[in-house]
Amino acid sequence: MDTIWKDAQAALKKRIAAHSYRMWIEPLLLTCNGDGGWVVTCPNAFSRRRVQEHFGALIEAELRRLSGDPQGRVGYHVAGRSNGRRPEADAPLQLALPAENARPFNGRLLRRDFTFEHFVVGGNNDFAYSASLSLASRPDKSQAALYLFSGTGLGKSHLSQAVGHHILARRPQERVYYMSAEDFSHEMVQAFRHDALDAFKTKYRTQCDVLLLEDVHYLSGKERTQVELASTLDTLCESGKRIIFSSCCLPSDIPKLHDKLRSRFASSLISAIDPPDFRTRVRILKEKARIFGCPVPEEVMGYLASELTEDVRMLESGLSGVVAKSSLLGIPIDRVLAESVVKHIVSQRRKITIDLIKQLVCKYYHVSGEDLISRSRKQNLVRPRQMAIFLSRRYTDSPLQTIGKTFNRYHATALYSIQCIERGIKQDASIRQQVEFFRQKLDSAHA
Repeated sequence: MDTIWKDAQAALKKRIAAHSYRMWIEPLLLTCNGDGGWVVTCPNAFSRRRVQEHFGALIEAELRRLSGDPQGRVGYHVAGRSNGRRPEADAPLQLALPAENARPFNGRLLRRDFTFEHFVVGGNNDFAYSASLSLASRPDKSQAALYLFSGTGLGKSHLSQAVGHHILARRPQERVYYMSAEDFSHEMVQAFRHDALDAFKTKYRTQCDVLLLEDVHYLSGKERTQVELASTLDTLCESGKRIIFSSCCLPSDIPKLHDKLRSRFASSLISAIDPPDFRTRVRILKEKARIFGCPVPEEVMGYLASELTEDVRMLESGLSGVVAKSSLLGIPIDRVLAESVVKHIVSQRRKITIDLIKQLVCKYYHVSGEDLISRSRKQNLVRPRQMAIFLSRRYTDSPLQTIGKTFNRYHATALYSIQCIERGIKQDASIRQQVEFFRQKLDSAHA
């Protein structure tokens, strides 16, 4: 029996996408039912339904071929069940299936479509995908922490939540906490105010099995929160708990970060996610269209992939806009319709003003608006000023002369500032990550 199943798995591996094979086929077990048939044992009820619906025919065909029995019957069983009923003692502590909007034990909801199955793998994210799946699949402690970093809208949240879905589907008793660093900080502040810090510490240090913590760069300058989080992470790591961090910055580039916390981030497996290339963008659009259940012409897919190049979120916005407009107006999906939607998406970005950029830059660098436009050439003011000028050129339609005047600078000086930041993006990781940080803030404010 073991030989038949190994041969069947080898054959299935050649016919099924690698990520789908690892997720759905690898955990299965095969036994005889005593009547000459086979029983495929699945880790949970959702897995059984998924395997039967999508891979059942392939599994049955391979088993019949390898056994030489064209009439061989295949049944599907859920591990731990007896006579189709789950013993009360094995009842899950929560209901959290990938087909639902699953809520972890604490924190935000997991989006139902943010699973490994719906994640489109390309050259820009294959390592991050493999690392995330590995962490989610391994019960051992060989890989305890993962640090995902990228610009906004490139899949960090999708992979982080996919880990949560994967674990909850297979081990519903696991206590998964999914939240942002801002959520964690706010909860800790409330614990201080209500004299509940001991309960807060107990919750995260002894009642958490998996921690999915997003946007850890938010912790910059928050000394008290950093110290508490560092101690919490030490406890979780010593206990072999699984942790995923996400950020738009590398640990070394997050300003005003406690050395102990920076070291903890840096000791994780660090994986970048880059913007998708054209072919990957087309595949993403096809997957989204499949989820929407709406056929979209190849020409429209290609147009959207060519025009909306910055991130996955923008692609999704463009496709959903096309589908919605077609449905509401009762008109076919074509290039003309897509152009009207893309034009609207691009125009949204023009709502960002120079004043908004100034406010954001001043807040991040802790400088005043007066200092930003002053004639001072102090080093702590030069970089913020250059960054603000660069972002103003990138995110607004204002002429360079107008931008320079707004910052009390000549046209040539404004141009030099832009060139300095562009050169820094290529040569200096800290500048590159700062630009990504501002991009995230500006895009999220006007998406």
